[in-house]
Amino acid sequence: MLEIDNTVLVLVDFQGKLARIVQDSEQVIASACKLARAAAVLELPIIWTQQNPAALGTTVEELAGLLPGEPIAKQAFSCWREPAFAKALAGKARRSVLLAGIEAHICVFQTAADLCGAGYDVHVVAEAVSSRSADNRRIGLARCASAGATITCVESALFELLEAAGPDCPAGAGKFKEILKLVK
Repeated sequence: MLEIDNTVLVLVDFQGKLARIVQDSEQVIASACKLARAAAVLELPIIWTQQNPAALGTTVEELAGLLPGEPIAKQAFSCWREPAFAKALAGKARRSVLLAGIEAHICVFQTAADLCGAGYDVHVVAEAVSSRSADNRRIGLARCASAGATITCVESALFELLEAAGPDCPAGAGKFKEILKLVK
């Protein structure tokens, strides 16, 4: 189970035209935005990447506007194989990764597999992951699961992090209501 004090949100390559042409792109981007807003409410650290931004463009503006700091530019398909990413993740001192991004069968899968191999507890958010084709998305998610990642959804992940409603919420008073507004 995800725990609020041990989880980091990783958003992979929600960039330019590619983000607009993947399967269910509007839903995928909206789900990523929901995750970013929830991370802000829950005070989860966020790491975000851009694959070869000179060629693929920058993070879509509706998501980039919700994200702290600067993205990590990468050439490796797996975020883990980018030294700046590995350093940033180690600096968060958290062992659970809530992972979303594009494309499912390339960068998301390779990142999930490498993180699982490195001992991280990886949770891939299915409705915030896509590829240009439905088959590649399905294959990517299946390969993430085969590599040891948990396939989850936005609501499941957020309510795991909250653990309880109302005053018993470990995230703090009022956080449950704020998250509830995001998922409704």
